[in-house]
Amino acid sequence: MNKTLLGLDTQKNSDLVKELNGLLANFQIFYQNLRGLHWNIKGKNFFELHLKFEEFYSDSQIKIDEIAERILTLHGKPLHTFTDYLNTATIAVGKDISNDVEGVELVVNSLSELLKNERSILELSDAASDEGTNSMMSDFIAEQEKTIWMLNSWLGK
Repeated sequence: MNKTLLGLDTQKNSDLVKELNGLLANFQIFYQNLRGLHWNIKGKNFFELHLKFEEFYSDSQIKIDEIAERILTLHGKPLHTFTDYLNTATIAVGKDISNDVEGVELVVNSLSELLKNERSILELSDAASDEGTNSMMSDFIAEQEKTIWMLNSWLGK
């Protein structure tokens, strides 16, 4: 079995890089959706959601950098063009959303999609004994599960 400089199986490492690039693409679309929601939200919940969407996109920006740096740590190449993001992402692009409920539902659906990616990566990283990626995914998952619960509470679900 061939190993990387980090001691990971070469094939498993390659699979992880591919999945991490998918997560990176999804986070980039999520980030842009959040920026659009932040700019375009209207109504009685404007002040609350304007700040919340900013909080979410600031956090996403940090996670995007962490994911790209993890890909580089694994000796991969992070995707970096909008064309790559759009061709790879599975998160829906939100456009011209100004309604509070529709905006929050987009965030919940996006986070659910991110969780699917992260759980898949968690399984791969566990099988590859890649504790660095495993730890990152565990942290992301715990935070996003709580956020989904809170947003669903806001939605009355």
